[in-house]
Amino acid sequence: MRAEGQAHIDRIDAALALVRQSLDWERALRRLDELDARVQDPTLWDDPKQAQAITQEQKRLESAIGTVREIESEKNDATEFVELGEAEGDEATIAEGLAALAKLADRADRDKVQALLSGEADGNDTYLEIHAGAGGTESQDWAEMLLRMYARWAERRGLKVETVEYQAGEQAGIKSATLLLKGENAYGYAKTESGVHRLVRISPYDSSARRHTSFSSVWVYPVIDDDIEIEINESDLKIDTYRASGAGGQHVNTTDSAVRITHQPTGIVVASQNDRSQHKNRATAMNMLKARLFEREMAEREAAASGEYQEKSEIGWGHQIRSYVLQPYQMVKDLRTGVTSSSPDAVLDGALDEFIAASLAQRVTGEKVEVEDVE
Repeated sequence: MRAEGQAHIDRIDAALALVRQSLDWERALRRLDELDARVQDPTLWDDPKQAQAITQEQKRLESAIGTVREIESEKNDATEFVELGEAEGDEATIAEGLAALAKLADRADRDKVQALLSGEADGNDTYLEIHAGAGGTESQDWAEMLLRMYARWAERRGLKVETVEYQAGEQAGIKSATLLLKGENAYGYAKTESGVHRLVRISPYDSSARRHTSFSSVWVYPVIDDDIEIEINESDLKIDTYRASGAGGQHVNTTDSAVRITHQPTGIVVASQNDRSQHKNRATAMNMLKARLFEREMAEREAAASGEYQEKSEIGWGHQIRSYVLQPYQMVKDLRTGVTSSSPDAVLDGALDEFIAASLAQRVTGEKVEVEDVE
């Protein structure tokens, strides 16, 4: 097998191995057999809610397992085709086989990411919250750049974007904003973006044209449905109303109908200003609070399982995940996976899929990458 063909095969094998690991392959096969048997039970639909959950799980496993088997079969066929061409010295056959392997490797990489989205809430819509760090106008401008980046990324993925909360900065940028991203696997794709994002650039607000470093945090948490019960005591809540603010006063209301809720036991703060009705904003903020508490519980379970539990406050501001350097050179570097891009403009325009795919894969493998930050 030529080096080019072997490289394609290695990509395919790596993708399939990761999918098998994420599915827990042998367990998934046994589970699918169990689900197939249950679907044949005529009494299944006596409980429609349970029946729907079972059939959805069955379809998900059928799709994932079927995809792995299909790619494996097509890889073997293409490999035999190349080997046949090599044995007969037929360059046209070899080229056709190599092209098939290259196309299949690309598909395996795409399907790999889809298969990695198997978490409890990965299929849900999601909230994405951005907060400017210390540093005034610099960090607030950086926070607004991140807001645009995620809006563009979401649009590329075909997600619907709604602004739930927006607090403008004093001179430029934003103090904070919350987006609601709606669409298939919105939370599953966005969840790895939680953390601190660092920008290095020549400041447009510095008359001396000095280099500045700015920080902003991103927090991603899933929209939860009524099937998930989260108990909240009203006595634990501090509820404030205020007048909404926005860029140029557009798309926001100008009455004191915005609502901010502080969950005092955890310190979690959520806010909604998307509606002119204070009652509706309060309902939205309560849903956001339930989502944040649910996400906190999921994070604690995941961290406890890996023996690395930390308080979320530490994971937030203390956990820098990516650096974006615009001066003196151009580079974006993910400090968890080591993935880099030499085109910050493209990344800031929403080209995030490579970073997200690598982070999702790392969650499955548990592999820790020691990466030095860029200066």
